[in-house]
Amino acid sequence: MRKLRTWRECLIERLTNRERAVGYLQAILEDYQICKSPSVVLKALQTVIEAQGGVFELAKQTDMDPQHLGKMLSEEDIPLIDRLGTVLKVLGYQLSIQPIEIEGSDLKTYTEALEGQKTSAQVAENPND
Repeated sequence: MRKLRTWRECLIERLTNRERAVGYLQAILEDYQICKSPSVVLKALQTVIEAQGGVFELAKQTDMDPQHLGKMLSEEDIPLIDRLGTVLKVLGYQLSIQPIEIEGSDLKTYTEALEGQKTSAQVAENPND
């Protein structure tokens, strides 16, 4: 007899694929622009993190303390997306998810590649550099 699974179990299985995870998060952000539900964005992000190996794996790849990362992903921190969404809307922009082209899917490799690059604040201060 075939074992029944929950919707979340099926979703997590599908979101192990990076392209599907990007599409899922993009759809969630598009929905957020309309419905303004930061808890849905948070739950979607938590689901993708679980599908991609979990908080511990993500923390390991970013050299972060898993407890600190878990706290960052707690419901206490979700109003930031509300503020960001409001500011962007006033400026005529919206939140978006785009995949980053890196060799392999190792977040640590991506983080190391970014170390030598300027931040957006640095670019804003010196746009001609």
